[in-house]
Amino acid sequence: MKTAWLECATGISGDMTLGALIDAGVDVNAIQTAIASLNLPDVSLRVETVIKNGFRATHVLVDHPEQHAHRHYSDICQILDAAEALTDRQRDLAGRLFLAVAESEARVHGSTIDKVHFHEVGAVDSIVDIVGAAVGFDLLGADHIVCNFVPTGRGYVHIDHGICAVPAPGTAEILKGIPLADVPIEAELTTPTGAAIVKTLADSFGPMPAMTIEQVGYGAGTMTFPDRANILRLFVGTESVSADTEYVTLLETNLDDVSGEVVGHVKRRLMSDGALDVYSTPVQMKKDRPGVILSVLCRPQNVAPLEEVVFSETATLGIRRSVLQRSVQHRDSVSVSTPWGDVTGKRAWRTGAAATFAPEFEDCARIAEKHGVSLRGVYRAAESAFLQSQDSGTLPEPAVSGTSVPDGHHHDHSHDSHSHDHDHDHRHDHDH
Repeated sequence: MKTAWLECATGISGDMTLGALIDAGVDVNAIQTAIASLNLPDVSLRVETVIKNGFRATHVLVDHPEQHAHRHYSDICQILDAAEALTDRQRDLAGRLFLAVAESEARVHGSTIDKVHFHEVGAVDSIVDIVGAAVGFDLLGADHIVCNFVPTGRGYVHIDHGICAVPAPGTAEILKGIPLADVPIEAELTTPTGAAIVKTLADSFGPMPAMTIEQVGYGAGTMTFPDRANILRLFVGTESVSADTEYVTLLETNLDDVSGEVVGHVKRRLMSDGALDVYSTPVQMKKDRPGVILSVLCRPQNVAPLEEVVFSETATLGIRRSVLQRSVQHRDSVSVSTPWGDVTGKRAWRTGAAATFAPEFEDCARIAEKHGVSLRGVYRAAESAFLQSQDSGTLPEPAVSGTSVPDGHHHDHSHDSHSHDHDHDHRHDHDH
């Protein structure tokens, strides 16, 4: 499985990401062709080799005339739609990156993505960085993208609305649910563009996976720090594990003052809102009161909304977080034919092992009731039909390792009025 690991030792930004992709071997000419098709007047990409604290890295700069345009999200969509050099896959990915920034700005300023207009997502260099990153990752062709915990930096930055603490409000909104790291640097290390890249592209967060490294790309940031190299490293290689290994977050809270009905209601809400698993464990709490531990397993990006559900429904005073590593099998949904009708089920597989099949209870129960046969008999017939279909080749082959992500987390790497005037023109560490 081709894997890319982003090491954000000093944060991440659009130009750092683009520099790392080019340095890792992505065709710079293809990126320049895509950017030229955006039809932005007098815009060009300049790629330089620089030295950061003794280490060589690729620095990407966007040359463009001075501009005062404040584009809306719809303006960006029109630019993407008119860019003939972009493939559908690249256009979709770029659109999702822009949308992540637009949604964060709209929420921060109490507006909508249709009304909000802002400098950061509409600035020429940000447009180039986002589109270049979308094209670069598509050309890289990684099946699995992992990012280490993201440092935001410390201190304050000047924006159009005044002085803001790092991370800036828009960046913080994008980074909801993403594990962060504290790096003691008084600067804005992760920009809105960088945050959108990891939010949209990363399948998981944590240390480097077990992998054989084939390429390392070094993308330089703009600022220079006295005690460390301001570089984003992109490791590209092949993962050395047969089954996927990923990082998930475990949320837990102790409850001794809610009814069983409430616990059941919370579980159902959590599962419908994106939890991977929810369960409760009976415990004896202080003063010998019986209670339960409510446990929620979820992806890092879903931590914030799921915590909100627990807080609002249970009025708990605190939620514990733990980052766990787990090995999982790939899975998809397939349908098999039985003497009484089709049954849908989950097919699971890992590298080097035969696929297994688990019929869906609802399908089996419906067929058993309709035809007056035993539920066990329907299960056995479905399992037998799966084995026969596998042997005869009538079912599609499972995707190769890395192209189907467990737990349904599908990841394709492949106007007039406005609510505010957000001139995100403070001195970024990386993006301008």
